[in-house]
Amino acid sequence: MKKRIICGSAAILLTGLTAAMFSLAASQTREAAIRPAADHPGSGAVIDTVVVERGRYLARTAGCNDCHTPGYAGSNGTVAEKDWLIGDSIGWQGPWGTTYPINLRLFVQNLTAEQWLLVARQPARPPMPWFALRDMTDQDLLALYHYIRTLGPAGQQAPAWVPPGKASATPVVKFPG
Repeated sequence: MKKRIICGSAAILLTGLTAAMFSLAASQTREAAIRPAADHPGSGAVIDTVVVERGRYLARTAGCNDCHTPGYAGSNGTVAEKDWLIGDSIGWQGPWGTTYPINLRLFVQNLTAEQWLLVARQPARPPMPWFALRDMTDQDLLALYHYIRTLGPAGQQAPAWVPPGKASATPVVKFPG
């Protein structure tokens, strides 16, 4: 009888310890994914590679490269990753004026993770599908943020927005008005 009680107690104790370990591991994984980023490349902070890979996957599948990487759509996605997300000088022109896909690699370098979460969900001029970012989870947005930061700064700033009725100095894609 005592042997059964001891074995039963040991099983309950081991189950409790196992659950506690998994709970701790899960919370640490969530914290790694949501770590505020004063995490600049070279700062010594380590970002979980799973989070970075998720960001790479999202950049490819959510259409970020289609506009923010020159030549990406036209080359069927064969632009080298080192050239991803540097913005473009081809404008998108419609009733809102002319907008340009910003250089995300320069843009996120000056943002903390918390600032990125706020900015990413703000309305933006067309054709940016800001509502897609608005509807992403914090974890997905942070994965994109950390991935973009791992690419490091590169490229030039995109041209500034041109108000409606003003001429653009670059080629444009015209939307029906």
